[in-house]
Amino acid sequence: MSTSRRIKAFAACAAVLAVTATTTATATAADPDPFARFHGQHVAWHACALGAGDELGQALDAAGADCADITVPLDYADPGGRTITVALSRLKATDTAQRVGPLLLNDGGPAGPSLHMPLTKSEVMGEVADRYDLIGMDPRFVGRSTPLDCGWDLGSALVRSAGADLAAYREEVAVARELARRCERAHGDVLPYVTTRNTARDMDVIRAALGADTLSYLGYSYGSYLGEVYTQLFPGRTGRMVLDGVNSPQYYNQTLLRGAEAANEAALRAWASWAAARHGTYGLGATRGKVLATVQHIRDAAAEEPLRIGMAYLLDEHVLSSVFIGGLGSDLDERRADLAGTIRLLARAADRETVEPSEALAGQLEFLLTGAGSASSSQMTAIVCGDVAERRGVGSYWRAVEESRERFPLAGPLANNITPCEFWDRPAEAPTVLDNDVPALLVNATGDPRTLYAGAEAMREQWPSSRLLTVEGARQHGLYGEYGNACVDERVNAYLRTGRLPTHDLTCEA
Repeated sequence: MSTSRRIKAFAACAAVLAVTATTTATATAADPDPFARFHGQHVAWHACALGAGDELGQALDAAGADCADITVPLDYADPGGRTITVALSRLKATDTAQRVGPLLLNDGGPAGPSLHMPLTKSEVMGEVADRYDLIGMDPRFVGRSTPLDCGWDLGSALVRSAGADLAAYREEVAVARELARRCERAHGDVLPYVTTRNTARDMDVIRAALGADTLSYLGYSYGSYLGEVYTQLFPGRTGRMVLDGVNSPQYYNQTLLRGAEAANEAALRAWASWAAARHGTYGLGATRGKVLATVQHIRDAAAEEPLRIGMAYLLDEHVLSSVFIGGLGSDLDERRADLAGTIRLLARAADRETVEPSEALAGQLEFLLTGAGSASSSQMTAIVCGDVAERRGVGSYWRAVEESRERFPLAGPLANNITPCEFWDRPAEAPTVLDNDVPALLVNATGDPRTLYAGAEAMREQWPSSRLLTVEGARQHGLYGEYGNACVDERVNAYLRTGRLPTHDLTCEA
């Protein structure tokens, strides 16, 4: 799962703070709905494939889905101004007698394209899917929506390691400053509007354009935060809501993994025990300690000199940790085996052997180290910085790195590193504060290394009307339809089928 955007302040943006559902609700004949042309727009559904090589579009067409582009304001404080488009896909409900309405799907990210989700979620939903129009959405500036690409030569702007020493950290400061400068130069006119709050406003335009009074929602990881923001801006507009991998606002900040160091180090140790039990297959060490020593050897070698992987890639200490952390989002054997194979190859590279990457690793390195990942990383960075950027001072990150390094040698320098947000202009709007209570089904694993279980508990306390479905003992990010856990899938489907939450919180075993 999934998983990888210097803002000018516009005085007019302050008016956006008042743009919520109440804008429409309080409109009168003398003061008509300023968004009427968006809410009442004709949705022109069409075939999804864009050409012979469009595999996603072809798969959507083959499944009977259709696609459309919704027009939304760039700036909700200026609805008569510039517009952009948001791309949708739809699998229509076939059980018209029990039709609930639209279920909007978001795959997280930030900046995760989601047009594919009606295909994948219809499988786990089974007959429940027949009751919904399943709606995939590429959020504003993502995927097939109006695009944004800062023209970077890397795809790892927010999840990078500070490195082993102060000289390495200074390199990171220079990278972050340059990435912010390039994004401002390329897209300074739109960056103030690349935010979660505006995506939530887009969702309500979609709801209205689809002719629905309420919008049901399934969001993963960052998508859970997007759902939370929607409930705050548009109270009373939500239908059945499932948040999987609950991203509490208190953990959403410009250093995305800050606070999750312990969970990621625990996931690393658990994986190392798994790999040690399979030493005969992977040769990484017969004990957890020896496997962790192999990982440290790779990190030390990359700090001394970047690892050469094939002829195309040099993997330095700043990006190496992203490869490790990226493999720790699941405790499924298949994912653990993938990480073990990668680390076996990296261990050979650390010994300065000639190695060729697997197809999967080559794709990952191409994304992280070249312009192939520029668009996605630009979009993710713009969203996070547009939401929560703050000036902490360059030295503050290094102090946090050093304070965390001894306890969290892998995750500390990565989770506390500087990001381009340090050099972004401040967000046009203050971060969203939740002060509501929404009926929702919250789903989280106790060992989730991305969206912490403590965050799910905090949201459960914030929303007394919600219920929390816990997977005990799992180190997994993304559960419903992702983990193969029948207990989770059945309970989420029961809620989506009936609209009735459990009477109390529930637990499933890993």
